[in-house]
Amino acid sequence: MTDDIEIRRRRAAYRACHRGTKEMDLVLGRFAHARLPAMTAEELDDFERLLALPDPLLTQWFQAGEGPEEAAFAALIGALRTYHGLAAT
Repeated sequence: MTDDIEIRRRRAAYRACHRGTKEMDLVLGRFAHARLPAMTAEELDDFERLLALPDPLLTQWFQAGEGPEEAAFAALIGALRTYHGLAAT
């Protein structure tokens, strides 16, 4: 089981760093490298679902502070903004 979560963490880290836009590569990649080792399986589930969303939507949520409706995504966007030194919304 430990190997499975480690594989998922490595895949999530790769996906976070290879988004398609350099800005989101940096935002998500740095966050992923700092936070993935401590994420629980449930938190990793939410992060993987976040990674499946399109960059323009994530950029809007991250930069403009327009939060998502779903609580799990709102918590992740808040953590991203805090990690990068932006005021929480």
